Amino acid sequence: MVVNIVRYFFFVKSTHDVLSAGSLRDRVWKIIAGILLCFFLMGYLFSAFVGEPDIVMAMILFGGSVFVAIVLTLMFRLLETAKSRSIDIAEVLVGVIDARDPNLNGHSRHVQRLTMLFYEYLPASIKRGINPVSLEYAALMHDVGKLGVPESILNKPAQLDPDEWVVMKRHPKVGVKILQPLQTFGHIMSWILYHHERIDGHGYYSCPGDKIPLPARIISIADTYSAITMRRSYKAPKTHEDALQIIKDVAGTQLDAELVKYFLTIPKERLIQCIPEQVKY
Repeated sequence: MVVNIVRYFFFVKSTHDVLSAGSLRDRVWKIIAGILLCFFLMGYLFSAFVGEPDIVMAMILFGGSVFVAIVLTLMFRLLETAKSRSIDIAEVLVGVIDARDPNLNGHSRHVQRLTMLFYEYLPASIKRGINPVSLEYAALMHDVGKLGVPESILNKPAQLDPDEWVVMKRHPKVGVKILQPLQTFGHIMSWILYHHERIDGHGYYSCPGDKIPLPARIISIADTYSAITMRRSYKAPKTHEDALQIIKDVAGTQLDAELVKYFLTIPKERLIQCIPEQVKY
């Protein structure tokens, strides 16, 4: 039963993300369930050390523990299956959105994969404060606001003029507005909103570096690497080595210098593997 209680609290911890975070009522039920499990454990201990349990009672208690273990196992598997299928569906939908723009096709999934690879190479002290499922969805959805950008701007085969840039810079806010009905996405809205902010405060919305959420800084580095190495209608892609040099050059001004240090430790082969299959560089 002790193992069941530990597994239950791991299960509860795994539901603190954009997919499984529930309402206040759900959180109350989780707390009640945890209290009941602890109460059952006290009953088992009382029966074992204070009462006079017989073989029948022992079998009932053991059967109850096995039943709880089976239910927890099923809950874990169902949750993981739901999360896996949800991210697959989200990838397909984002792929449809990206297909509107030849400069974006595959970019969102590239950033998603780069971000999750980057997460693997972060120290435990940083990883502890970031839910990986929430980070993956924020990375995948970071450019969803480009649905609100006219195709004439998205598909322009040249650099944007100042007026067009004003429109383009609205896309993080548009993305937040699009995702706003999804209540469980609330805590990642700022990650999406500020993924184009700079450490020196000269980003899209002039947010100072110390106010930029850490996940947004992580996504920003992945986004920068993808943008540099990806073919655009108005520029040829740069090499992996060129991308790393540019990222080094803007560390401390555009990008978080400490995070860049960790990004540079990722092997080239693993970064190359993040390129979506349909993207031809």
